[in-house]
Amino acid sequence: MARVKGALNAKKRHNRVLKLAKGYRGARSKQYRIAKQSVMRALASAYAGRKERKRQFRQLWIARINAAARINGLSYSKLMHGLKSAGVDMNRKVLADLAVNDAAGFSKIAELAKSKLA
Repeated sequence: MARVKGALNAKKRHNRVLKLAKGYRGARSKQYRIAKQSVMRALASAYAGRKERKRQFRQLWIARINAAARINGLSYSKLMHGLKSAGVDMNRKVLADLAVNDAAGFSKIAELAKSKLA
């Protein structure tokens, strides 16, 4: 049986990695071995970053809700407990949007939460 060399497939693989490394500085975009390491790390960081973004947005929403709740005389945790008691099923993204764009609407929700706490 004839020996098979990997020239064409290796070339394809190298080009695929080098294409992903386009825009990197120096050897990172020119040499396959170094480019491969950089691309692997970049893809791992991108995956982690997509998870991190979700955490950061939730953190931002909670900070905004807390600020608006304190204006209405409640803490974040008391507001959320009051809303849960009242049966209001509204996620943090929507509550944060209300807090920023519709202060009057948010204050009505805060009053509802207050009434359920008392």
